Amino acid sequence: MPSNPLYITTPIYYVNDRPHIGHCYTTLVGDVAARMARLIGRDTFFLTGTDEHAEKVVASAAQRGLTPIQWADQNAAEFRAAFKAMNFSNDDFVRTTEDRHITRASAYIEKLVKTGDIALGDYEGWWDASQEEYLTETVAKDNDFKSPVTKKPLERRTEKNYFFDLPKYEERLKRAIETDEIRVLPEARKNEVLGRIKTGLQRVPVSRAIKPGDADWGIKMPGDPNHRVYVWIEALCNYLTVVDTPERRKYWPRGTGKPNTGEPLVTAPIVHFMAKDILWFHAVIWPAMLMALGEPVPKTVYAHAYFVSEGVKMSKSLGNFIEIDQLRAYADRYSLDAVRWYLATQGPLGATDADFAYGRFVEIYNADLANGIGNCASRVANMIEKYFGGEVPAPIEKPSGVDDNTWGHNFTLPGVAPSSAAGIAEWFEKGQYAKTLAVGPVIVQAVDNLVSELRPFSLAKAAPGEDVAIPGLYGVKNRELLRTILYHCAEAIRIASLALYPAMPEKMAALWKLWNCSPLTNPDDCNSPFKAPLAELAQWAHPTYGLKPGQKIAKGDALFMRADPKEPMPTKA
Repeated sequence: MPSNPLYITTPIYYVNDRPHIGHCYTTLVGDVAARMARLIGRDTFFLTGTDEHAEKVVASAAQRGLTPIQWADQNAAEFRAAFKAMNFSNDDFVRTTEDRHITRASAYIEKLVKTGDIALGDYEGWWDASQEEYLTETVAKDNDFKSPVTKKPLERRTEKNYFFDLPKYEERLKRAIETDEIRVLPEARKNEVLGRIKTGLQRVPVSRAIKPGDADWGIKMPGDPNHRVYVWIEALCNYLTVVDTPERRKYWPRGTGKPNTGEPLVTAPIVHFMAKDILWFHAVIWPAMLMALGEPVPKTVYAHAYFVSEGVKMSKSLGNFIEIDQLRAYADRYSLDAVRWYLATQGPLGATDADFAYGRFVEIYNADLANGIGNCASRVANMIEKYFGGEVPAPIEKPSGVDDNTWGHNFTLPGVAPSSAAGIAEWFEKGQYAKTLAVGPVIVQAVDNLVSELRPFSLAKAAPGEDVAIPGLYGVKNRELLRTILYHCAEAIRIASLALYPAMPEKMAALWKLWNCSPLTNPDDCNSPFKAPLAELAQWAHPTYGLKPGQKIAKGDALFMRADPKEPMPTKA
C-alpha cells in the first residue's frame, strides 16, 4: 500500500462560543478528505483543535465570572464533543494553551527575531477587535471603517509592536501562488489573493504591549516580557507545532533552511482547509513565516464559502445560527450519515455560499439516499434473496453468438464502476473534491438504469431454460441473464459504496457487514483502516475483495427510509 504522507488540517477554532455549522462543515470537509486519502492509500494525518489566547476569551470569561482557562476548558470540551458526535476521524486535537504548542511556537518566533524577520517598531492603524487583526487603510476605507466580517466599527490604534517583515517575501509569494507552487483553491480565491498582493504588502504586527491590569493570557514575546504575541501569529504555528516531533515529522518534511533564496520553493504535502474569511492568513502570512523559518510551505490552501440558513445570512442578532444541537436533531431523525452527506455534497465547497434549507435537505435525502443507494442496495439484495436464496449468483461470460456491441451496451458496469472509482485518486490530487463525492451516485444510477432496462424481476417469472426475449441476446437463457444482471448490480454497488464511504462511513460499513464483504480491518468499527488501497478494492470481481458466487448476503433493514417533506423540520431539544 502506498505510504506517501499527507497532512490535512482545519483551522483551530476560537473557544469563545459553542460550535455551530460553520465549524462542523469545515471539519467535515477535512474529515471526508482524510477518509478519502486513507482509502486511496495515503498515510494521512488529520488535525483540528481550538485557538484559545484571544482577547475576547478574557472578556467573555470575565462576564461569566470565570478565569480564561476555565472558559477555554468549557468550550474546548464542547468542540471535542461536537466533533465526536459528527464522527470526525481527526488524529489529534490541539489546544493552543498546551505546553507542546506554547514551547514550539515560542521557539519559532524567537528564531524569526534572531534572523531579523521580526523586529520592534511603531504602528498606527485600524484594528478590527471582533476579528483581532489590523486592516490596511484601503481595506478599512472600502468597508466604511467597519469590520468586513462582523460590520462592527474599527478602532484606530497606535502601538509599539513587534512586526513581521512580510514585504520581504512579496515577490516569492506572488510567484509561488501564480505558478501553483502554493495552490490556492478554488480558483476565485487565488485571484483574490493575487489581487491583494499586487496592492503591496505591509509589515504584520505580531505582538501587543502588555498594559497594567491585563490578564496573564497568551504567549509572551521571547526576550521581551512586556509584549504578548498576537493571537493569530501564534495560532498559525499550531500546524507545525503538532507534527514537529520525530514520529510525525514525515508529515512536514524539513526544508532547505535557506529562506528567501532564488532556489525553487519547497512545498510539503499539506492541505489547509478553512472558510474564506481567514484565507489571507493561511495563503500569505503563514507561508511567508514558513519561508522565513526555512520550512516547506503547504501545497494546498483551500478556502470554502459560507452556509446561510433558509436563504438568510446567519448572525447572532437574528438568532439563526445552526448549532450542533440542530444538526443532532437532523441526525436523530435521518441518521448522522445523512447529515454528513448533505453537508458534504450541498455545502459551500466552491466560491459561492450555500443554503442549509430543510426542504432542500429532504429533497437531497430522498434523491441520493432513500431512492438512491438505499433503494438500489435493498432492491438488489432483495432479488438475490428471493431468486437465489441470498447467495450471490454466478454471472456468465458473453456467449459467442452474441454481438459485442449488444452485450457491451447492456453490461457496462464492469467498466463504469472501476473506472469511475479510479478517477477518485486523480481528482483528489488535483483538489477537485466535489468530483470525488459524485462518483458513488453515478455508479448507483448506472445500476438503476440496468435494472430498469433489463427488468430482472420479469426474467425471474419467465421459463428459466428459455431464451430471453431481448433483441440481440437470443440464445441467452432467462436464468443465465438473471444471474448475470444481479451479480453485476451487486458488484457495482459494492464499488459504489467505497466511493460513498468517506461521507457516510457508518452506513457503508453496515452495508458491508450485511453483504459479508467488508474491506475494513475491523468490520465492526467503521473507522478502522482498510485492508488494501482503493485501486485494489475497486477492481471488478477482485479475487479477495470482490463479491464471489455463492457468497451469502442479507437484505437487512433499509439504509435510509424515505422522508416525508410534509413532516415538520427537526428542532433541537
